[in-house]
Amino acid sequence: MISSIIDEHTIERLRSFINGVNRIVITCHKSPDGDALGSTLALCHILRRLGKDAVVVTPDMPPKSLEFFPGLRDLVVFTKHELRARHVLSEAQLLFCLDFNSMKRIDRLAELVEPLKVRRVLIDHHLDPDDTFDIMISHPEASSTCELVFRVIMQMGLLRMMDRLTASCLYVGLLTDTGGFAYSCDNPEFYEILASVLRRRIDRIGLYNKAMNTFSADSLRLQGYAISEKMQLFPEQGAALITLSKEELERFNYNRGDTETLVNKPLAIPEIYWSVFLREDADKIKVSCRSQGDFSVSDICAKYFNGGGHFNAAGGDFVGTLDEAVAAFHQVLADLFPDQDNNNDEQPTQEQE
Repeated sequence: MISSIIDEHTIERLRSFINGVNRIVITCHKSPDGDALGSTLALCHILRRLGKDAVVVTPDMPPKSLEFFPGLRDLVVFTKHELRARHVLSEAQLLFCLDFNSMKRIDRLAELVEPLKVRRVLIDHHLDPDDTFDIMISHPEASSTCELVFRVIMQMGLLRMMDRLTASCLYVGLLTDTGGFAYSCDNPEFYEILASVLRRRIDRIGLYNKAMNTFSADSLRLQGYAISEKMQLFPEQGAALITLSKEELERFNYNRGDTETLVNKPLAIPEIYWSVFLREDADKIKVSCRSQGDFSVSDICAKYFNGGGHFNAAGGDFVGTLDEAVAAFHQVLADLFPDQDNNNDEQPTQEQE
């Protein structure tokens, strides 16, 4: 049985908010991933089935790897349709903020959202949310925001409205935010939720293959290069490091999303239980961390990389050069394992030096 983890008073307030308006806007964080798209689009479909004029506005375009997403054509992308986004937001009577905990996560869209004189509802599973919302459904222990959207739908008595399209959106979010059901899904209720989603006769195999097993030729070549030439292992510390510079990304015609699962690859090595991927962007170093077992990467990202996240999956943005970010990684090794040799198991190639 799926428990009701959201306070009933919160559910009643949310029901009152929804019943009292017609025009509702739903938004998510910059560079929306599967969970952001799945949760926003699923909620949008439910609200439309309730007769509401609901619209999803994203800060920017989803990556090409998620172009298959069910209902993607319904998005209003701020960087692509700015006038449309401004109009939709200006008429909003209620705002849902999904899969982010701070307005800084929605980039330039915050300039339009923050001045709005409407009630705001947060549905999110990240730590330490801003205290700027009228309703906060914040559960960091949840696998994903899609899980929380399902729980909202269930506790509001709306499961009868969860059709195949809504369930497909939720499935992709549940799938991708757990790395293909590999982490952040130890709670048995997660699988009861998944079973409820699957009962809507979604294309489980097709969606799984598109989300987890479909890559462009350039993406595969980039990942092969990264593992073959740029992966460094630190077996004594159970660690792995992969770095990619702007020049290397350009060489393989990089598109956002091409390295989405790269940080997970070293965890297939038996002695490696945490992995760090550093990707050089235009103005910062994007940091992604994954771990297995009882090793937290959230604390590492918060302390060293201006970020945070979940126990086994976290990230951050390092302001500095790629070499400085690598130095920060070595500082992590020195701080966590002061009595061990912090050199990797192999010498870098001439190209790495």
